This record gives sequence, C-alpha cells and structure tokens, in this order.
Amino acid sequence: MTVTKKLGRPRTFDYDQALLKAMAVFWEKGYDGASMRDLTGAMGITGPSLYAAFGDKRDLYLKTIDHYRASDACTPLVVLEGEEDIETALRGFLVAVITSATEHDSGAKGCFISSSVVASVGQVEGVAARVEETICEAEARLTARFQHEIDKGTLPPDFPARERAALLFDIRQGYMFRGRAGWTRAQMLKDVPERVALLLS
Repeated sequence: MTVTKKLGRPRTFDYDQALLKAMAVFWEKGYDGASMRDLTGAMGITGPSLYAAFGDKRDLYLKTIDHYRASDACTPLVVLEGEEDIETALRGFLVAVITSATEHDSGAKGCFISSSVVASVGQVEGVAARVEETICEAEARLTARFQHEIDKGTLPPDFPARERAALLFDIRQGYMFRGRAGWTRAQMLKDVPERVALLLS
C-alpha cells in the first residue's frame, strides 16, 4: 500500500518581506522588547504561520541577522570589489554605507547589527558567533581590496592594507552611528572626498 504524504498548505505571504518586517521590529525594540504579538502584527501572519515558516522567536531573530548580513551588510563590499579604480571603489563603498544608514527599506536608521544585535551578544545563543563572523569577514574583504591595489602597483608595497581596512570599517560604523542619530544623507556625503583621501594617504 502506498502512503501519500499530505503537503502543507502553501504560504500566503511573501517570506522575504515578512522577514524584513520582523527585522524592523527587532531593530526598534531589541530582542527582549519584541513580543510575538509585535512580530506577527508587523509581519501580517498568525502565530502558527510564523512558527511553521521561521521557527521560534530565537530562530526568527537569527534569520533576520543572516538576512541582513547577506544583503545590506554586503552591498557596500560588493560595490568596493566591483570597481577597478580604487578611489571610485572607496567612494562607492562610502556612499552605499551612507545610503544604507539613512534610507533602509525597513525605515530604520543606522546598522541593524551595531545598533541592535550587539546588545543581545551573550544573551541569545548564536548571536555572538554571527557578529564575530561579520566583523572578521568584512575586514578580510576590505584588506584584500587594498592588497589588490598593492599587487597592481597602484599603492606602494609598504601600504598598511590591514590597518586601513580596519579604519575603513570603523568609518563605516561611524556613518551608521550618525544615521542612527538622525544625520541626513546630504550631511554625510559632504565628507566622503576627505575620507577617501585619508584612506589612501
């Protein structure tokens, strides 16, 4: 006798959009402050649908972090790596950072990880490792971009690639902090040329 497995009901919501809305709630209220009612209300789904698609609250939280790391956090890096000219690449990176800090699709300002997620390090299992991986991966990719210029000969052999990568990462965080504090895109864009010159000096 053949047993036919019943298929679950198809989703009636957009998974990525629901995840973005959940991230906005965590971003605003933090992990502890975000209730299941807050989350289901923002996502426009029922509790059972949330559990079926995303797991429990912790699972959902980790999924929002992974989503941010794979999209928003990577966008400036993709710009940096995609431009051949280093000045253009650095300028594009900083503009992408500023845009993310001030015009995020969720309506939130700043950086999800540095503005909200870091507060739950040591409290929610799985968060600390993700934050550490985010920092290490970003600095490694930034270092590699400067090293590429050294290898090409456009930067001198003794150019401090790792140190400038760390500086660029810290500048990114500074822009995110300013965005969180209410600075506008126009205010921050004015300083981009000076930041690029400093990074290459």
